[in-house]
Amino acid sequence: MKPVWIAGFLAVVLALSAIPALAQPVISAKSGVISYVEGKAYLGDQVVEPSLTRFPDVKENAMVRTAEGRAEVLLTPGVVLRLGENSSFKMLTNRLIDTRLELLTGSAVVEADDIAKDTSVILVCKDGTVTLGKKGLYRFDTAPARVKVFDGVASVQMAGQNVLVAAGKMLSLGGAIASVEKFDKEDTDSLDNWSKRRGELVAMANVSAAKQVHDSGCAGFSFVTPVSTSQPCASLYDCTPGWRYNPWYGMITYVPCGTAWSPYGYRYWSPQNVARALYVPPPSINRGLSGFGGGPSYPTMAPTSGGYSGTVAAAPAASAPSMSSGSTAAASSGSSSVGHGSTAGGGGGRGR
Repeated sequence: MKPVWIAGFLAVVLALSAIPALAQPVISAKSGVISYVEGKAYLGDQVVEPSLTRFPDVKENAMVRTAEGRAEVLLTPGVVLRLGENSSFKMLTNRLIDTRLELLTGSAVVEADDIAKDTSVILVCKDGTVTLGKKGLYRFDTAPARVKVFDGVASVQMAGQNVLVAAGKMLSLGGAIASVEKFDKEDTDSLDNWSKRRGELVAMANVSAAKQVHDSGCAGFSFVTPVSTSQPCASLYDCTPGWRYNPWYGMITYVPCGTAWSPYGYRYWSPQNVARALYVPPPSINRGLSGFGGGPSYPTMAPTSGGYSGTVAAAPAASAPSMSSGSTAAASSGSSSVGHGSTAGGGGGRGR
């Protein structure tokens, strides 16, 4: 019996020691990491296979296309592109400081929760070159060619002119410049709805990921440069925002340095802010006027409108996932499923 007991004990120790490794970020100095697919999606001529440990890189001049499927592609920190069915794009440049891609066919939604310093995202669609200078929500179509701005502002270069497209407006990207027109932001389709569901799941996974960053001393938090896991940050305010793998949810989320709100109305917590929100102070003794009485009491957090145990709140003024280069990410914990091929959208694991 003793060898069996020792074997069981070692298994528990190994399982517990694996948890920090599972929560480590994956590192990438490039834009274009395929974080999630549903149905059939291709990188070049290769089918993107479901995997618990690898997230393919989209190299420069490579093409991503879908058949009866969809794909989620991480661009700069806080910016994600979601490609609809029977759609394709070509990665022109994949540097963080200069990310350019061309939508070739079909439709795509770009959710920009944060525009990190010294990063740039430009999307070419037919005759228009669209720069996303502000966080927001943008819809691109090739037939007819147009950009719709649900939230934010898009700067469009076309026919030698520059046109600003504000929230609630759309612009044709085919041929000569047409006037900016209004559109109904409630008139959405399955791609818009899927993007919103994915955005909600990614935001939900942020809370426990940000808490893990705080608990590990911000080790390895940089999106660009790997950091030793034994080397804590001097300050959680002095960090780099980035994509991070959350093993409890089996998916990738975004962890900012400050506070970020998604255009869908969900909050992204920084390591510092989430520690403050989740910290439970020691009980205080209410002695009353006589010096006796009351017993311990605990301050409580005010309820929020987000519905996630007071952790993810809807933004008051809302208008409506560091990554590894083709890399080995953290493996999934328990039976949670990672992005690729998960019909539940990578959700369901219990947060920390």
